[in-house]
Amino acid sequence: MGTDIVTNRKARHSYHILETLEAGLALKGTEVKSIRAGLANMTSAFARLEKGELFLHGLDIQPYIRASHEQHEAKRPRRLLVHRAELLKLREAVEIQGCAIPALKLYWKDRNVKVQLGLAKGKKAPDKRQDLKRQVAEREAARTAAAFNRRG
Repeated sequence: MGTDIVTNRKARHSYHILETLEAGLALKGTEVKSIRAGLANMTSAFARLEKGELFLHGLDIQPYIRASHEQHEAKRPRRLLVHRAELLKLREAVEIQGCAIPALKLYWKDRNVKVQLGLAKGKKAPDKRQDLKRQVAEREAARTAAAFNRRG
């Protein structure tokens, strides 16, 4: 993986991620410049199959301030570039298994912007509570171990 641009922490909180995959993103020049400037937000980004293609919705890339004559729309659906076999697998997971496709993170790979997508099932409230309990227990164990190691 390359350098992370932005991550969607809300997705891992709201979904059980079953599998991840990488997809390219079809962007305009001003969008790439805005991403380089740190003007991207993907809190509610998700992918959707439309007419045999995969589109990313909810990715907010703010307009580039220094653009001359052409500006991009901030929340337009952006086409995702995936192989046909991956597209068929995603279609099957969404239509048959009822999975969602949240965007997990946006990152640089060489000079290209890539998005990591997840095949996910939604979490229910008890699942979220169990995750929080597990995180608290892990944190307490780490603190106890660190205190023990400090004492010698």
